[in-house]
Amino acid sequence: MSQPDNPSQPRTVLIADDHMIVRNALRQIAATIPHTEIVGEAVNGLEAITLCKTLQPSLLTLDSAMPLAKGMEVYGEVRRWSPDTRVCLVTGITARGHLAEWIAAKVDGIAFKTCSTEDIHDCFSLLLEGGSHFSPAVLSVIEGLAPTADITMRERQVLHLLAEGCTNPEIAERLSISPKTVDNHRTRLMAKLKVHSMAQLLAHALREGLLDHSAQL
Repeated sequence: MSQPDNPSQPRTVLIADDHMIVRNALRQIAATIPHTEIVGEAVNGLEAITLCKTLQPSLLTLDSAMPLAKGMEVYGEVRRWSPDTRVCLVTGITARGHLAEWIAAKVDGIAFKTCSTEDIHDCFSLLLEGGSHFSPAVLSVIEGLAPTADITMRERQVLHLLAEGCTNPEIAERLSISPKTVDNHRTRLMAKLKVHSMAQLLAHALREGLLDHSAQL
């Protein structure tokens, strides 16, 4: 199990980020938490998955934009192979739509890379104790998240293809659905996001992070 039964045994932390300066900063923060040991660092998504399988850390700090395997892909594999590992997303992406995906996936904690050392320390500490935590900066962004959180995966797929300039028949062929169904998805998207034109729909999607790589086909 990731969380040791004996509190005197160190809780273990794996840090995953492709930027050395971020890894160093997170290492320094985690090192100040009592009974905590940093057991590894991953510079890409595949390495993060491999190390989690092997080390079964108490806590994984994870960037959302990792090379080789994106953050959400890593998260899914960690949940599969190391289910007791607590996962803290430490991201520089602040778009509500991006955060909505992680919240919907039930990530244990989220902190921005711009958060204070104290905020990130609190987040790590609470997760290591078995709780969940979203930094105050994250909470200020995700207030009123509902308009984007209930978008389905199929609607996101349609949205991505619309953004690529595909027509309804082209989208229908790509997704093996009818053009009428594509039109229904687009209508529901516009209603959910409270926009009234394709231009407004795509502008809103870009602004809220709904076209982020983690939601692509």
